[in-house]
Amino acid sequence: MVQTVSTNAGRGATDRTALVLGATGGVGGAIAARLICEGWQVRALCRNTEAATSGWRHNCPTPQFIAGDAMDVASVIRAATLGEGVAAIVHAVNPPGYRNWSSLVLPMIDNTLSAARATGGARIVLPGTVYNYDPARTTVIDENSPQNARTTKGKIRVALERKLADAAPEVPSLIVRAGDFFGPGTRASWFTQAMVQPGQPVRKFTSLALGVPHAYAYLPDLAATFAGLMAIPEQLRAFETVQFAGHWDATGTQMRDAVRRTVGSDVPERAFPWWMMRLAAPFGGFPKEALEIEPVWKHPMHFDNHRLVDLLGVEPHTPLDQAIAAALSDMGCLARR
Repeated sequence: MVQTVSTNAGRGATDRTALVLGATGGVGGAIAARLICEGWQVRALCRNTEAATSGWRHNCPTPQFIAGDAMDVASVIRAATLGEGVAAIVHAVNPPGYRNWSSLVLPMIDNTLSAARATGGARIVLPGTVYNYDPARTTVIDENSPQNARTTKGKIRVALERKLADAAPEVPSLIVRAGDFFGPGTRASWFTQAMVQPGQPVRKFTSLALGVPHAYAYLPDLAATFAGLMAIPEQLRAFETVQFAGHWDATGTQMRDAVRRTVGSDVPERAFPWWMMRLAAPFGGFPKEALEIEPVWKHPMHFDNHRLVDLLGVEPHTPLDQAIAAALSDMGCLARR
């Protein structure tokens, strides 16, 4: 039997109130901005409210920034239960640069679960990852795909999602899984940190895996998807997981070609130096952590969005060239006209 939950998730909260953890990051900020644009009351936990307010780049009012840390359970509970509480908690926090996952990821979701319980059952909303799956054995991902992670990060994410599943229906949750982020507002992604150099005209395109198909998520489309699903809590299962198909680069060359069309030049393509990551990996740090996800780029994994379409009718989708142009403009890679 499939369980659904009442629309009145949080104790006394209106349906359109949310706490966003990670609103100063790319995906968290995009979700917060989209919710605000659609009339939600949004509060956001951050360490420095002044810096968060001055750094807000979205074309909408700022959320209500509340000082605190996602690693401090009291801070998260306080932010979630202020006033009448919230109906949803967006958990969009991750350790930066893939560092300290083992010590931070699971304690942070435990804090969010505690806050959701304190509200009386606010729905936890989570951006999902592909790390939960073995790329060599998973070609299509849907809500029934076995989570057969082989990496440390993947096993941690599997454990995180298991915590959410075990908490339902007392604490309902929604997981939207997507490919690699790109687009306006993206802070840290392979597109902005490896494929294209920000802050200058595009002189080259760096491919993570030449000719290998890959899934990408245009951040404004993904944020619209989150907002659309959060607006229909009565239609969601107690533990709901959906896949966001996004832009499927079926040839492994479509992103490169879109960049070339946008800048009007056949900029050269270079291969990402995975060999350098291998040399540096024994010393730890980013190379070691990045190398762990190399198989995600070497093996195609496609997202089956049938459940998402069942719920929304259609997946928000911006044409690739338009999305790439917006991304490059936001990165400062296009001449102003």
